[in-house]
Amino acid sequence: MVIRAAAFNQGQFPTIAFVNMSRTPLGVDLTKLVAALTKQLQRDFVPIWGYPAKLYVAKKARPGEWQVVFLDDADEADALGYHDLTKNGQPVSKVFVKTTISAGEKVSTTASHELLEMLIDPGAQLWAQSDDGKFYAYEMCDAVEEEIYSIDGIEVSDFVHPAFFESWHKPGAVQFDHLKKVKRPFQTLKNGYQIVSNGKSAHEIYGSRAKERHFKNVEVRTMHRSEYRKDMMAMSKASPRAAA
Repeated sequence: MVIRAAAFNQGQFPTIAFVNMSRTPLGVDLTKLVAALTKQLQRDFVPIWGYPAKLYVAKKARPGEWQVVFLDDADEADALGYHDLTKNGQPVSKVFVKTTISAGEKVSTTASHELLEMLIDPGAQLWAQSDDGKFYAYEMCDAVEEEIYSIDGIEVSDFVHPAFFESWHKPGAVQFDHLKKVKRPFQTLKNGYQIVSNGKSAHEIYGSRAKERHFKNVEVRTMHRSEYRKDMMAMSKASPRAAA
């Protein structure tokens, strides 16, 4: 598939189509999930981050729309031609249903996680520099992974606030995430992880040894945006692109 240059962030807020291509049951009604995610955006996320979007359920996305696509696993994504960008340059987030359930996670939480991260950094290319000179991936949910809350009976992901990426804040001085679990900038909670770079290569850090074991032995990261981000870093000879 020939992919044109990335075409997101063209002066308008996105419409995001939720497309279910999975043969595995989601464990949640997709229409209700999208309604809960819409409420999460409007009530919780947009007042903090300022990036609204229109979400809807579709059998197929229209040209120019972003996508959250539900697939069984990475093999199916490859077979059906789903990549990180559409041929028109629009971002695609993939939720691997069978893989998610096998890892003991919920599809609703994973969908929330992927949606929020795509909204802020659709190209998975932004980084924030800490006061020790390291670059941290500008991801909304990785550091607080597995911290969840419920909206209308549907579990969604916690997310960090902009202050999380601002190293000058003292511990406890401001709110760093929605659920108020994070106490200082760049903190990785025990069930979370982050991608860190020295400007030349990137690697994961973990909030606990248990998370590291689960990440390496249970979680399947093939075609995940974290792998795409590391691949982009490996191909680039420039320093990481700092978030504005």
